[in-house]
Amino acid sequence: MAGRKMAVLVVSEAERLELTLLSSRRKTAQALALRARIVLECAQGLENREVAARLRVAKGTVGKWRRRFVEHRLDGLRTSLVPVLRARSRMPILRPSL
Repeated sequence: MAGRKMAVLVVSEAERLELTLLSSRRKTAQALALRARIVLECAQGLENREVAARLRVAKGTVGKWRRRFVEHRLDGLRTSLVPVLRARSRMPILRPSL
């Protein structure tokens, strides 16, 4: 049974350098560093399951960040790209009693 097709990931030298710096810098947020490591592993031509096993993350996590990088490059790793939703007011509606 074939799974979903992986997005082809090609990294330029400048992007590879930036990803390497992000993954190894002490002051980089750990979530961002992990995303950078995921992309670097994917750029080596590994499948999502192999990257997931190496980095001990879920296969879906690898697929998510592979796709984000392919679609949005480095900016896709830095931002969550989640639409901001406004919370609905939870105040009760007051109606006059009869």
